[in-house]
Parts: sequence; C-alpha cells; structure tokens
Amino acid sequence: MNKVMLIGNLAKDPEHITTNNVVSLCKFTLAVQRRFSGNDGEREADFLPIIVWRGQAENCYKYLKKGSKAAISGSVQTRSYEATDGSRRYMTEIIADEVEFLASRGAGSDDGSDDNGAEEKKDVVSKFEPIDDDNLPF
Repeated sequence: MNKVMLIGNLAKDPEHITTNNVVSLCKFTLAVQRRFSGNDGEREADFLPIIVWRGQAENCYKYLKKGSKAAISGSVQTRSYEATDGSRRYMTEIIADEVEFLASRGAGSDDGSDDNGAEEKKDVVSKFEPIDDDNLPF
C-alpha cells in the first residue's frame, strides 16, 4: 500500500505547467511540521515536493499561494534521471490524488481588516439566552 496524508503550508507560490499533450500540472512545496521538537525546543519542518495533475492542478494554481494551508492525500513516487555530469539523481515526490484547501496564512488574524462576517456572528451569539442546567431534558 502506498498512501500518504499531509497537512502543511505552501513554502512558495505554486508553479503551473502544461505538458506537450496539453495536460495541466501544478508543482508546489508543502512545509509539514514534525511531530516532536528538536534538542533546541524548536519543531522542525520537512519541505515536500507535491505534484498535482489536470483540473485539480488548475484549481491549486488558481487558489493556493505561499503560506496557504492545504491537506494532501496521495502517494509517494521516486523517479531518477541522469544529471549533466553523468551521475544518477533520484527525486522523491508526493503525487496528490486529493487536495483540500484549508485556511490561508493570516486567516482569522487581527490584521485590522474589516471583517463584517465576524461582527455578524458576534451579534448572533449575543442574542442567545442562558439556560439553567436543571431545565435541560437530558
């Protein structure tokens, strides 16, 4: 079985390529934090190359940018090529079957922008009446 699921942030803006057969391809690097901190107390991140094909590639290129949070489901693929010096080079990539767009970097942060949606939610919440626990039917 070859299945990988990742959640991370884009390390740079995605790159869009169209192959000779007119198939869309999107490449980007996903920074995924490791589970545990290092000796210095900092959590390290792995920078993983992601490849997305066809319609999903076009959507990724259109809607993702540096710092965007994304969830990836796909498989690991290793390929090799001959470098200009004649040596054999290997490249490991994640081929994404599914990409889910999560929050953009800075989403929900207090950056001074006017967010009418948040104000409307506060108004709705303030209209709730408190309920005594003794009056609950369960």
